[in-house]
Amino acid sequence: MSEKPKTSITSIAPGKILIRGYDVSELMGRKSFAEMVYLVLKGELPTEAEGRMMDAILSSSLDHGVSPPSSQATRLVVSGGNPLNAAVAAGILTIGESHGGAIEQCARILQEWAAKNEQPDKTASELVKNLSHQNKRMPGFGHRFHKIDPRTIRLFEMAGELNFKGRHQQLALALETAFKDSGKELPINVDGAIAAIISDMGFDWRLGKGFFIISRAVGLVAHAYEERIREKPMRNIGATEFDYDGPAPRKL
Repeated sequence: MSEKPKTSITSIAPGKILIRGYDVSELMGRKSFAEMVYLVLKGELPTEAEGRMMDAILSSSLDHGVSPPSSQATRLVVSGGNPLNAAVAAGILTIGESHGGAIEQCARILQEWAAKNEQPDKTASELVKNLSHQNKRMPGFGHRFHKIDPRTIRLFEMAGELNFKGRHQQLALALETAFKDSGKELPINVDGAIAAIISDMGFDWRLGKGFFIISRAVGLVAHAYEERIREKPMRNIGATEFDYDGPAPRKL
């Protein structure tokens, strides 16, 4: 007889739902959504400071306008006459290494390099040289739109106020300085700030995309709804004119 599959997240029985051992009806109205996310992901309820930090992290990535691939995909699918769940799913499916993936990638690098337990400045210098040698960019640094990401400033302010300044944030800030010293203006963006803070909070880097998905899903629901109630079906979204550079007309 095969062994039953196991989960440590939720237990359900008639009239009873336990999330990480807590009765969900007791949690409702007493713990915020951000605190519940922390509980589900980490396995324990957060302290007040951890709950506030989690709330700020989730709030920071709710939406970033119509231009990101996830927003475009969501609106495009709604424009085709599809239901809300299909549109939001389409948006989430665009989240990858180039869109929304920087939190995970940055957290992995910060956690690996911070584990060396060397001085942040020394580690940052070595990491910059390593990236340059491999001709790779550091995820979580620089932004296509913001020269200085206002969300980064606020997240680091809160991390300081709530005593979450640890070695991963120290390394991230040292990296920003190291890039500047090498002639590159690559300020930490919101993804890099989140990556550093969740690393100092003890989250595994493999949850990185999860933070972005949980947060951005709210914005995608709003985009899907707005597209449905304000726009005509089958409208043009994104680029509509292209330059053809294929073969000239030819015969068989």
